[in-house]
Amino acid sequence: MILTMIKKMIPRKIFRMAQPIYHYVMGFLAVLVCGFPGRKMIVVGVTGTTGKTTVVYLTAQALRHAGLRVGYTSTAMFSDGKNDWLNDKKMTMVGRFFTQNILRRMVRNGCDVAIVETTSEGAVQFRHRFINYDVMVFTGLYPEHIDSHGSFDNYKNAKKEIFAHLAQCKHKTIKGKHIAKTIVANMDDLHAQDFMQFDVEKKIGFTQGDMQDASMQIVQYTAGISNKTGVRFACDGVDVQMHILGDFNATNAVAAISVAQALGVEKNRAIEGLMQVMSLPGRLERIDEGQDFTVIVDYAFEPVAVTKLYETIRVLEPKNIIHVLGSTGGGRDISRRAKLGRIAGELARSVIVTNEDPYDDDPLEIISAVADGARETGKVEGRNLFLITDRDRAIEKAVSIAHTGDVVLITGKGSEQAIAGKDGILFPWDDRRCVREALRKLRK
Repeated sequence: MILTMIKKMIPRKIFRMAQPIYHYVMGFLAVLVCGFPGRKMIVVGVTGTTGKTTVVYLTAQALRHAGLRVGYTSTAMFSDGKNDWLNDKKMTMVGRFFTQNILRRMVRNGCDVAIVETTSEGAVQFRHRFINYDVMVFTGLYPEHIDSHGSFDNYKNAKKEIFAHLAQCKHKTIKGKHIAKTIVANMDDLHAQDFMQFDVEKKIGFTQGDMQDASMQIVQYTAGISNKTGVRFACDGVDVQMHILGDFNATNAVAAISVAQALGVEKNRAIEGLMQVMSLPGRLERIDEGQDFTVIVDYAFEPVAVTKLYETIRVLEPKNIIHVLGSTGGGRDISRRAKLGRIAGELARSVIVTNEDPYDDDPLEIISAVADGARETGKVEGRNLFLITDRDRAIEKAVSIAHTGDVVLITGKGSEQAIAGKDGILFPWDDRRCVREALRKLRK
């Protein structure tokens, strides 16, 4: 609170010039106050454009199944090694003091491993700078956050800085064992080699191809095959059937298996842990209150992820799809708004556009832009296109018009615990709770 007041007292132009110094100093103060907790346990970072949160969660479950105590921070959830709870901060990589403090709590709770979802925007603000990482995972890269970074190259370089930091981190010996600095990367991504170039002791690349490279350990897996109960694939010849939807989750699962192997966990043991995962909060999460149609809540908020989501739910063979969506304000990519509307307009029977996270932008302006994209595909307002500002009413509308065999898709927030409004105000929210309430009303 005091720091916020001081920042407001400093002229904006001067503060912008001083920002790098400010962020660096705050990072150092945070780690100093918390006693350098990252030096006392293995720290795994996960970065990339998509899949980060899922990889964090799956890695934690795989390691826990192997008997390790694990804490983590992610977009969806936090864990201090004893308690897991939903992320209510509306941030992926929360402020330096919060991050260092939860790492300190992990140490106090006897964690062997901390997993930190690490973002490019966090890197620009030195939020990663005083975390002593041991393993860094690259999930993949495509254009996102361009408005905040200025260009794709800037975005990519911010990601690369995280790996450069890993290479510079001090080596650790924990419980008498040397911990190797390791990069784990999705080698099927076009940019993978850019992230494998850094000088670390160990490199693990996972791929669906027939790849040979003496500089790294190769983990090979087959493309995921979706079915109504989950996804099936093979990893280094071992068949895996997971309960979570989405063929892309084969890639996320193999990333988790690769991290587990990097930390000395036997592959089959890690796979056993993954096969016990039934769902992920706000990621293709099915909400069931006994209705005769399917409701899915998902975090997807940008065009590539939403398109993949439609490909995933195709396996459910829906009679019709009803899509509740919006888009975000706060300086995020404005061009995505109409794109999202077009995707929903082309692929869903009914499109319901609503409020998501307007920040200081006009919610109606955002809703209108998304709706314009749906109109381009032939959707007609009042018939198969509805503009409903209140998100709870939008969700109620969606379930009220759903019929047997339909899929109601609610995207943009997942398990987020707040809607971000004007002047930084956060309004308590949970799509999943709202869905359950709407379904219960429907049964009365």
